[in-house]
Amino acid sequence: MPTYEYKCRDCGKNFEKIQRISESSLTKCPYCGGKVERVISGGAGLLFKGSGFYATDYRSESYKKDAKKDKPEIKTASSSASDSKPSTDNKKT
Repeated sequence: MPTYEYKCRDCGKNFEKIQRISESSLTKCPYCGGKVERVISGGAGLLFKGSGFYATDYRSESYKKDAKKDKPEIKTASSSASDSKPSTDNKKT
């Protein structure tokens, strides 16, 4: 059942009421008995918890392996620096 938000015109209190969609709107404030109007609210957020909600949760193992192969290999600064320098070993010519 949806939750509707109301505001009293007389006392200014805001309150919520869980009602069926088929029920009519409230007309009296439960606090002071004054007239109320239904307020447009943002509603509740939708929250997914657990596995099975992401596209990657349903991927096959072969797809995951291929995806890892497609990722570019990242070299660390120390290994790339040593790879780019010419070797300065004591070579006799």
